[in-house]
Amino acid sequence: MSERRGVIAAGNMLVDHVHQIVKWPEPGWLTEITRSERSTGGAPLNVLLTLAKMRTGLPLQAVGLIGEDHDGDYVMAMLEQYHVNRQHVQRTSFAPTSMTQVMTDPSGQRTFFHSPGANRLLDLPAFDGLESNMKIFHLGYLLLLDSLDLPDAEYGTRSARLLAQMQQQGYHTSLDLVSRQGDPRYQPLVMPALPWLDYLVINELEAGEFSGHTMRKDDGSPDSEAIGQVARQLLEAGVRQRVVIHCPEGAYGIEPGSPGMWVPSVTLSQEEIVGSVGAGDAFCAGLLYGSHENWTLIDSIKLAHACARASLLCANAIDGAKTLAELTLDIQQSH
Repeated sequence: MSERRGVIAAGNMLVDHVHQIVKWPEPGWLTEITRSERSTGGAPLNVLLTLAKMRTGLPLQAVGLIGEDHDGDYVMAMLEQYHVNRQHVQRTSFAPTSMTQVMTDPSGQRTFFHSPGANRLLDLPAFDGLESNMKIFHLGYLLLLDSLDLPDAEYGTRSARLLAQMQQQGYHTSLDLVSRQGDPRYQPLVMPALPWLDYLVINELEAGEFSGHTMRKDDGSPDSEAIGQVARQLLEAGVRQRVVIHCPEGAYGIEPGSPGMWVPSVTLSQEEIVGSVGAGDAFCAGLLYGSHENWTLIDSIKLAHACARASLLCANAIDGAKTLAELTLDIQQSH
């Protein structure tokens, strides 16, 4: 039997309408939009197009649900342009393509106004008959996939059932969450999925919401000990291979039987950051590539940092993505 190879990314597919604004306005007041552009968004598209732009020749496949509208046409065109298999991207007339209006202020801070659209209807039948020779199955974002977030009598949630099915079919499974403050569903939706995961890649905000712990010290710096504690808890709760929690200053990674490690990032100044849309997904793409290629955890995190840093230099999630050769050079020059 030939070695499994390639990445399937599934879940939230949307179009980001990204606007640069002069400043965030007070309620009732106006602010100017200085620049607008459209780009693909959501975990599957961001991860797949970042991997495609790395030009490694890795087989890539998308799974999702979009509307029969102009934004849906745009998603399909982008997948075709980057040679991503779109056979399992289905279209529906019952809902529009999911869309987010992203407001980015001069500091790079972004605010999202999200319309869930067709993503609410994505359900288990969409995942039948996927390529059986692919290696990694990545799902994002939990808490934004209404049908898959529903309860399941046997597995706890329908997303946990899906991840169990994928793992039982031989895929290495991976999960990302959405950053949503104060959402009480983090524990009930995430816990059932953990035993069916090989990789969990989340940010400090999601880790804080999930655990209830504060992820930063009083001086505002990341608390690597607290982040590491949450990472260990998630690993002990069932994740099989790697848990990585990232923030702008670095990332904490842990594997079974290892003490865990904090890997600092090369920080950018506020003046250098154009936008942070998709930086977390770019990080995830780098980590998944390293994991796919059986790189060490530290090398995988370094690549993930390089992918995220490249993403921060552009307003949308995709334009900053670099080739693997360029990313490798960036890593060498930063150490």
